[in-house]
Order: sequence, then structure tokens, then C-alpha cells
Amino acid sequence: MTVTTPQSNDGQRDVERAIAELAERLPGPLVPLARAAYNYRWAWLPNGAKLFRQMDPVIWGHGEWNPRYVIEAVPPRRLLELAHQQPYVEEVRALAARIQADRNRPWAQTGISPERPVAYFCSEFAVHCSLPLYGGGLGVLAGDYLKAASDLALPVVGVGLLYRQGYFHQRLDTAGWQHEYWVNTNYERLPAVRVTGPDDRPLTVDLVLRGRRVRIQVWRIDVGRVPLYLLDTDREDNHPIDRWITARLYIGDRQTRLAQYAVLGIGGVRVLDALGIRPGLVHLNEGHAVLSSSERLRRLLATGRTFDEALALLRQETVFTTHTPVPAGNEGYSQSEVEMVLGGLMDDLGVPPGTYYDLGRVVPGNEQESINITPLALRTSRAANGVSRRHAEVARAMWHPLWRERAEAEVPITHVTNGVHTTTWMSVEMQALLERHLGADWDSRLTAPAFAEGIAAIPDQELWGVRRTQRQALVDYVRERSIRDRLGRGETSDFVDAAARSFDPNVLTIGFARRMVTYKRLYLLTRFPQRALRLLADGPTPIQLVLAGKAHPQDHEAKEALRLFFELRGVPEVSRRVVFLEDYDLHMAPRIVAGVDVWLNLPRPPLEASGTSGMKVTLNGGLNLSVLDGWWAEAYDGENGWAITSPAADYQTQDDHDAAALLDLLEREVIPTFYDRAADGISYRWVQRIKTAMRTLIPQFTAERMLREYVEAMYVTDRS
Repeated sequence: MTVTTPQSNDGQRDVERAIAELAERLPGPLVPLARAAYNYRWAWLPNGAKLFRQMDPVIWGHGEWNPRYVIEAVPPRRLLELAHQQPYVEEVRALAARIQADRNRPWAQTGISPERPVAYFCSEFAVHCSLPLYGGGLGVLAGDYLKAASDLALPVVGVGLLYRQGYFHQRLDTAGWQHEYWVNTNYERLPAVRVTGPDDRPLTVDLVLRGRRVRIQVWRIDVGRVPLYLLDTDREDNHPIDRWITARLYIGDRQTRLAQYAVLGIGGVRVLDALGIRPGLVHLNEGHAVLSSSERLRRLLATGRTFDEALALLRQETVFTTHTPVPAGNEGYSQSEVEMVLGGLMDDLGVPPGTYYDLGRVVPGNEQESINITPLALRTSRAANGVSRRHAEVARAMWHPLWRERAEAEVPITHVTNGVHTTTWMSVEMQALLERHLGADWDSRLTAPAFAEGIAAIPDQELWGVRRTQRQALVDYVRERSIRDRLGRGETSDFVDAAARSFDPNVLTIGFARRMVTYKRLYLLTRFPQRALRLLADGPTPIQLVLAGKAHPQDHEAKEALRLFFELRGVPEVSRRVVFLEDYDLHMAPRIVAGVDVWLNLPRPPLEASGTSGMKVTLNGGLNLSVLDGWWAEAYDGENGWAITSPAADYQTQDDHDAAALLDLLEREVIPTFYDRAADGISYRWVQRIKTAMRTLIPQFTAERMLREYVEAMYVTDRS
């Protein structure tokens, strides 16, 4: 990142070489597309995707929206045609110029220098749908973080793993059972480069895992100004078992998963060193990379420092974000498991391994207790945060035993509430509306009073019209996808035909799309089936519901909940008014969050850490109906959506209350407001609620705001 000479090991030379090779395929006027293709900055510019799609929409789709693939696959005659279309050439030049101007900006003056950047470690990154390196919200948050860092010119490098098979794909059978399958990704055809050393051979570092040497190579992907480095063990000189370490995200086998954490944490530190990058701060986004602390401790101890001195220095340059209040998400390993996988690495620490293990135990010295990644991260970081105000309260209670001498409120876990990257998740139609009325630089003035004033001044008719356009686009997408899904499952012809007629662009559209985990409580939608079915029935005020999401392969309870819901598909109202879209991913999600009118979130409190999907809906003029948990507990003001206050009770009582409250809100407030139309067909009460939500929520819940808070509250400690 910081050294860009031809002798650099940071991968910049490899990027330039790859750009030059891709440019050889392009006619002269289109050569700038090669540089654009190798930087995902195009993905959050309004015309970026359009220019690649125009080359050939079919190839663009078949290539999983990969810009390098479409350039390589489009016939030369088509490239020559485009090179003679002056408007297209001018747009290409404008796109390339904007990306280059963005890279040429000076670094932000924040106290973080490009010579000592922030190293942001995470197990998954959702940068774009062509990069299947993500499984859910953690990865989406990490991808948005990198984009915000680029926008703010903050010196950051990302460190993750390159998964050859990524997260699983989902299909359902006719009984509603989820089946998983994996697909290999050919990273050699993506805008990613394998980093080489001065000898032009792949740059590698070694680890010893399970008694064998494991050689790690590294790939670079540019996300605007931010380089993302991905570690990969799929090399012919590794044992076949070790090549599998980086095959799948969140792999089920515990030994392999622990080996992943070692590659990410320990290997990540060694890779940064080999790249010539000396981070001034390591940010652990969740605990999967916490083993970086062992490598950094080893180096500090090797200088002759005592353990306490080394630990103090390690903590000074580490911050940690915890994302889950669910106990199962805070993994622990027995000492024997650790030693089976990492034995040699622990022996090299320079102190007895038990001294390090105790940092991960709630009760140090108790060898019967697992070594847990979250306590280990908390004890080796100078600052820690939850991802919403409510989550921080839960985390302080959960980890109070680590600080028994303190009151619970004084447990050192603060909060930085998550945010979403604005121009990634806002539809181009909504962006165009804001640009017309707030100016071309509206996204740089979100916290200024003029932004709220500008939203209020948008003509109601125009905002309603954009919402209709977005809903129509979702309806078209739902019909196409649901036909394909139903045909693929082998459904009856009547059920497939219903998909072609399903959804109406004039009907109130409600969305529920997220990981299918039991605590998300999809089943509340059918807890009182007769009441729910009445809302779906034909009449003057119907609703329609789009569902999507994956259950973890080992979460049999969530799979059963999905299957039970699927049993209702034979009911006529359900077949026409409810669709479940298979294989929820980063290509599908923007279409759903842009098109729905209402977003449901029904977690069992306090198990929702943040929940960023509702923030994305707000960017597009949708409204939230959510249990008061996660981000919504601090966002809801009584006018910018609807809320369910869930009682503290046994699960059955709580579920009955929340399901009834959901139906009450839909029947008494949501549906009547949406269908309260004036003579011109517009619901002005609904539009006013949209404006209230956009004015009050967008400025607070962006990734840019989140990153500024990280800088001010956690990254920069000395501002004198």
C-alpha cells in the first residue's frame, strides 16, 4: 500500500502487469476499461456496472458480473463496435478518470499515516457479488467498511482468506428441505492478482499446522484506494488436507476451522511483513483472526521483553469488534484441540503455552475450560466495541466475568453502531432523485442540515414515483426468479404458473430476507395462520411477501422452520402472494432492499447484534417494522417506522405476544396508511413517513459515519 516502486512486494507491480495484459484485448479507445476492471471502485459508481453490462448483457450475467471476464469473453468485433460509439467511449473515459482522480486524492489527516496503516482482519468480505468471499452480515459489514475507508481516504489494508468454494449455495426440494452445494471459483479469471516477489515467483509464507509445513500464497484485490489481501493454501506443494484449509467459508470440521484461524491470524501477520506493510493498528473484526496476537507476542518476546511488557505493547496496537451476542458464535477450543493443530506454533511463543491459553479462559488456570476466541481478543486489545448500543450492553453483561472486580456498566466494551455504504445499497433511481434535488455531491453532505431539508422538499409525487419504479423492478425480478426456482425444484405446472402471475406492482410489498437462524423467528409470520392468510387474500388492501435466506448446513432447527413454512405453499393465497427466493446472495439483496415497502425484522431480543439490512431499506425509501433490538432500539423515534416491544417472558409467551403485535401493526397502521390514497393515487401519509425515515436514519447509519467513529473513539488515542 505504501511502497509503489517497481521493486515493491505489495502487489502493485502485479496489478499493473495484469492491467497491461487485459488492455491488449481492447481497442485503443476502450483501453481505460482494463484499469477500471481491476479496481472495484467501479461497483459503487452509477455508470460502472452499466458500462460492462453494455458490452454484452448475456455474457455479463453468465460471468457472474465479473468485469475481467466480460472483457475477455466478448468477441473482438463487439469491442470494435463499441470503440466506434463515441458516447460509450466518453463514458469509459469519464469512469476511468473518476477512479484515477479518487486514487490521486491526498490521504485524510486523521493521525493514521499511510506508512503505518490500519490492518483490518476479517474472515469474510462482501465487496461484490462476483467475489464469493462472504456468508452473511459480517462480510457485508466488512465490505462496506473497506469502501468507506476508500471514500474517506483513510489508510487501510484488508486481510482475509481466499475461499475456492466460498459459502454454500442453496436449493430447496419440493418438500421445502434445504440442500447445500458448493461451486469452485476460478480466481485466475477475476480481477485479482497473485502477489509475486522480486524473483517473479508467488510471494509465500509458511506455517506449521498439524505437524506439517503449510505454504500460504497471497492475492490482491483493489477496493478503491484500499488493497485487500487474501491468503490461500491451495498450492500443489501443500498436503491435500492443507490445500483444503481455505476451501470453504465457516467449514464444519473444527480442526480445519482452527487451521483457518491460524492462517488468517498468524499467516496474516507474516504476509503483511513479507509485503513490506507495517500496520500501526490491527483491527480484529470478530475474533476469527485473534491468533494474530500469538505471532505478534512471539515477536515482541523475542526482543527480550517480559510477557507483561509484550502484552501491553500488543494491546496498544489492537482493537476488537465483537459481533455476536449468541453464545454459539463465540467459539472455544480445548487445550488438546489447540495443541493438535497449533502445537508447534504455541511452543515457539517464548512463554509456556498455558500463559497464552489463559488469556482465552474466563477463569485463568482452569485447564478444563475451553480457550475462547472472544475473551482472547478482549484481553489482547486496548479497546473493544459492540455493533450497536444495545449489543454493547449485552456484551458487557456476557463478558462481565472477565472483569469481576468492576461493575457491569464499567466493563470496557463500548459501542460503534454499524452503518452501510450509501451508494452501494441505494438504487440508481433513488440516487438520481437525490442528485436532482440535493445536488451532485449530496452523499458528501449527509450530516448537514441541508440534507434533511432537501429530503423534506422533494415533491411527494416524485418520491412516490421512484418507489413505484423500484417496486416494479422487484416484481419483475421476483417473477423471473421464482419461475426458475419452482421449475428447478420440479414443482407442478399450476404452482409454476402461479409464479408468473405472482406479485402485483401496486400491492404493499413486505420483505424478510436474512440468515435463516432460529432466533430470527421466521415462524412468527405463521403463528396465527388464519389472521395472516386474511392479509394475503384478494381485496382492496392485500399484501405480498418476499422471503429469502440460508440456514447454516448444521443448523437443523432452522432448516425445519423453513420446511414448515414451505408447507403452506399449496394455499392459493400463499402461492400467489408469497415467494421464497433461493440462494440469497449479494446479487439478490440490493434488488430486495430497494423494492420492498416494509422490512420485517423479528429477532428474539437481545440476540440481534445490529442488523444492517433495515438500514439499506431506508436508503431506498422503505420502512422498517422491527422488534426493538439491535440498531432499531436506538433508531426508532415513533414516526420513522414501526416497532414491537417484546416482553421479557418465556419463549412461548414472547412469541405469542410478538406475533400478535406484528399482525396488529399491519392491520391497524401499516396497511391502512399505505392504501390511504388521494385522488391522484398517492398515499401522502406514507410518503411523509418515508421522508421522516430518510431524514432521521440515513445520516446516522452510514458506513462513513461508522468509520469516523472508529477513528475518533478507537483508532487515534493521542490527539494532543
